[in-house]
Amino acid sequence: MNQVNVPPIPRTETRTLQAIGARRPAGKSPSRLELVQTLRRLAAEGGGIVALFDARAIAGERHLLSAWAHMGRTRARGETRLRDRGAELALYVAGDDQLPRALSKVGVAEDSVEFVLLAERPREPETLLETFGLVRDDSVYPRPPSEATLERLGVNEAERNAVPRSAWEGLVLERVAMLELSSAHASADPREKP
Repeated sequence: MNQVNVPPIPRTETRTLQAIGARRPAGKSPSRLELVQTLRRLAAEGGGIVALFDARAIAGERHLLSAWAHMGRTRARGETRLRDRGAELALYVAGDDQLPRALSKVGVAEDSVEFVLLAERPREPETLLETFGLVRDDSVYPRPPSEATLERLGVNEAERNAVPRSAWEGLVLERVAMLELSSAHASADPREKP
């Protein structure tokens, strides 16, 4: 396997999607149910995507930005996998086309302590921390992918060993891109000739 070319990261001030690291505060733990209910309430209010992912499943800034961009391109072609954009983003972040599997990889779990909170403008993730009952933690995100992160995302040991550690992020980006390609293939009319 060749080393994957990794695109540059857009400047923070030009991004529509913002992300920060967060954690459960010491002595206070919003439950998984409370966090999910907050996500659902915010989704019902509209105003852009708000997503909360387990930080153990996030392989850096490019991972999230790539997932968001691939989802946007797919939707621009009229190909949607789910009505809810936040849930659909989870598919792309996980690189998996089934929501239950995707959520088991990247979603909030009872044992999640560290999170990555995303928000599309005009919402800002910093203002959403209190809504979720979380505190900001810049040590949580961004950080490079670990073996545990890649394993969680389904990148096995043989795949990891085939490239240098500096290319691990690229392995995750490939999975994200493959989901967009599978979407385009799955939505093609089988009666059409190639």
